Amino acid sequence: MRYRKLGSSDLQVSEISLGSWLTYSGGVAADATRACTEAAFDAGINFFDTANVYGRGAAETAWGEILSEHPRDSYILATKVWGQMSDDPADAGLSPAQIAKQIDASLTRLRTDYVDLYQAHRFDPVVPIEDTVEALQRVVEQGKARYLGFSEWTNEQISAAIEIGGPDLFVSSQPQYSMLWQAPEVELFDLTSKSGISNIVWSPLAQGLLTGKYLPGQPAPAGTRFASETMGFAQGLVNSEAAAEAVQRLVPLAEGAGISMPTLALAWVLRRSEVASAIIGASRPEQVHANSIASGVELSDELLAAADEALGDVPVTKVTPGPNAQTGITHRS
Repeated sequence: MRYRKLGSSDLQVSEISLGSWLTYSGGVAADATRACTEAAFDAGINFFDTANVYGRGAAETAWGEILSEHPRDSYILATKVWGQMSDDPADAGLSPAQIAKQIDASLTRLRTDYVDLYQAHRFDPVVPIEDTVEALQRVVEQGKARYLGFSEWTNEQISAAIEIGGPDLFVSSQPQYSMLWQAPEVELFDLTSKSGISNIVWSPLAQGLLTGKYLPGQPAPAGTRFASETMGFAQGLVNSEAAAEAVQRLVPLAEGAGISMPTLALAWVLRRSEVASAIIGASRPEQVHANSIASGVELSDELLAAADEALGDVPVTKVTPGPNAQTGITHRS
């Protein structure tokens, strides 16, 4: 496993990180959650990413039990704030009161005094951005988080926050990025690079589509993510006939290079210096080990060019902003 510096921080994160969305928030049994987490440690993964809203605390609780059995300095822990945490619609967002409430709740569930990275899960266009920035900074000042990040913010929102909080406000960005969703290359990577911010990318395997197991014109295999009605979100992004056909054109390229499709897809996102880590999800420990192999794999220029040609004009290949970006910025009156 190789490691990369996370933005302007002193954190060295593993190129492959383990996430908990759709898995440890209730989709995977407790014993499998433990097995995958321990497999991550075995593979050299030191970076674990979760969020308070995953299972409304279930994912954090699961990892709080498991990770607390490991020395705190043996892993880097990231969580997020923004999503609705109860049936009350007001129990969400990035207001100072909500951030103060949710960081304490997250730390309790995670059984730790601090997180290494605290991220704004999405932008909150209702709360004045000055209030959000100051509340996030307060979390760091109180020692409850070492560094700050964000996920799926627009360039305008990022720049506005940095103007308020200073150039060292954020160390990370968490965008969706994969061979089938290249939107960050359009504008985001340039801004984050100039701002000393690293990208931690989610869905680098396009929710499994880039494994090559989903065939054009055929139903998704039973038990897979795309066979689940809850995956309508991801299906709308990448589960098109054109995308499935493009992936099948990539399969012989991976085989010719002697690597698996997941390795090709993960090494493809890691080819960018703007990316510090690619977040994987896993329901079985063998998936963790198989995906970890991608760390350190260098793709030749010839293979990259062939992959670009194979992808062709996939509809979702190059668009901006990201699929979940919240537009609009509110300032104090």
